[in-house]
Amino acid sequence: MPAALVMATTCGMLRAVAQSSSSPGEVLGRINEALSARIPPNMFVTCFYALLEPETGRLSYANAGHDLPYLRRGNDAEQLRARGMPLGLMSGVGYEEGHSFLREGDGILFYSDGLVEAHNQHREMFGSPRLRRLILEHDEVRSLGDVLLEELYTFTGEGWEQEDDITLLTLRSSPTRRGSIEEKWGYDPQP
Repeated sequence: MPAALVMATTCGMLRAVAQSSSSPGEVLGRINEALSARIPPNMFVTCFYALLEPETGRLSYANAGHDLPYLRRGNDAEQLRARGMPLGLMSGVGYEEGHSFLREGDGILFYSDGLVEAHNQHREMFGSPRLRRLILEHDEVRSLGDVLLEELYTFTGEGWEQEDDITLLTLRSSPTRRGSIEEKWGYDPQP
């Protein structure tokens, strides 16, 4: 089964299951059961699934083996932690839920593993410590994606062959209106 078909199936399942449950852990658990029965044993899907209540700023989330997003609040950047195995590996597993409340000015960075696993000509990885440092150095979440991509291309150097997709999503809780969220996408950019 091609990876694109597995992803399309997973996206369809997410949309369907999300309509009947407001629990991220339950949603991932139900999708895991369905995928475990449908995809080949050597395939799996990672997913960080979150629900935001804009009126209150409450963020509920569960993780299925995906790189942990960072919550930027003031002078700190903490990972949104919740334990869970990748989807489709094994049936009967549970998915821990985490909760946080977004405050005005908070930002969240979601990213794919292609960012932290990118390497330079010396086979050094871009890495999570570098990512966290850059998040802390740049407090403007709206431009963080651009900064990260610039740093990535500087780190990897000219002639770098991209081995994996690089996807970034940044969210910022607006300081002007409670519950307003701004978002920006960046993916597979050209240097």
